[in-house]
Amino acid sequence: MSLIQSSPLLRTALALDAAACAGMGLILAAAAGPLSAPLGFPAEFLRGAGLVLLPCAALIAWFASRKALPRLAVYAVIGVNLLWVADSIAILLMGWFAPTGLGIAFVLAQAAAVAIVTELEVIGFKRSGAALPSGGAAALL
Repeated sequence: MSLIQSSPLLRTALALDAAACAGMGLILAAAAGPLSAPLGFPAEFLRGAGLVLLPCAALIAWFASRKALPRLAVYAVIGVNLLWVADSIAILLMGWFAPTGLGIAFVLAQAAAVAIVTELEVIGFKRSGAALPSGGAAALL
């Protein structure tokens, strides 16, 4: 397993990502009903998206707390974030839903926020160094 020594920027970006996932997850899961009409998305869709975000937030928060991480874990977080941005755009372009103007703005704003956090994670990843070989799996704890 190839480990990296997480840079402070990477840990901060991961912590920001985790906080945003948790906050958005809680809002969408708890307020899906009231948000449905103003955004133009079915409550089940909003609730499902929120519930998906909560375990992601917990995992990313755990990653943020580690000084050494598997390189693959960082690739996975970045990849899933890029997929989230692409899916957000697809939701607007594919006609699966009929979002309101506010719904379109909401989707674009959260996609932009995810893109910015992802860019910070990429920069932080590039600033991270290789973990010392003696750290091994114990470095993850």
